[in-house]
Amino acid sequence: MNAAGEIIVFAGPSLPPAVRPRDQRLSWRPPARAGDCLEIDAEACRLVVLIDGVFDRTPAVRHKELMLLMSQGVPVVGAASMGALRAAELAACGMIGVGRIFHAYASGRLVRDDEVALLHAPAQLDWAPLTEPLVNVRATLSRAVRACVASAASARGLRALAGAIFYKERTWPAVLDAARAAGVASADLDPLEGWLPAHRVDLKRADALSALQYALTTEIPAPGVPPPPETSFSAALAEQMAQRPGPE
Repeated sequence: MNAAGEIIVFAGPSLPPAVRPRDQRLSWRPPARAGDCLEIDAEACRLVVLIDGVFDRTPAVRHKELMLLMSQGVPVVGAASMGALRAAELAACGMIGVGRIFHAYASGRLVRDDEVALLHAPAQLDWAPLTEPLVNVRATLSRAVRACVASAASARGLRALAGAIFYKERTWPAVLDAARAAGVASADLDPLEGWLPAHRVDLKRADALSALQYALTTEIPAPGVPPPPETSFSAALAEQMAQRPGPE
């Protein structure tokens, strides 16, 4: 690890370019995929912040490549989305988790991977989110209850309906339509529908920003963990990365 090196951040829909902090210490990468952490030069890197990662059309970033990076002295911070998942899974191995979503996974209050999943636009459209992750639905409904816009019972029902919607189709209009189809009265839904646009909670973005604040202001020691054992799978991934075309 280079204490004066760059902070590599893997981010996409949780933190689109328009809302990213402008700090020269931050080196932005697209959502992480399998093998991306094997390409990081540990000697030039201060630390890595994993926020977003892909998983449906290409293999997700693997646990062992994160563990290998940490064994090379590079701290790895995770939050918000794929980062929160991997941090909860690798906390005992030295990965650092930040934010409410990480703590919910680490404590076992959240268990489903699709809590953080969403459909988003490609890089050319700045990774714009197109659907609503379930963690944001939960946080928004909690705020609605505190604001007396929804009852606790109504919020629990809406949360269950939202959880039954496929992540690529989950939007607030879809959740409200499902509630109406289930017989929920308009008197219970109309106040929430009018309140939503201005008061929706983006918990993933909040956690992502918290992780960057932590990375920029905290002196994090080198993890000092042993390298993971090499397997045929990790060897195959390393070979694939050696053959991956470099940037043009």
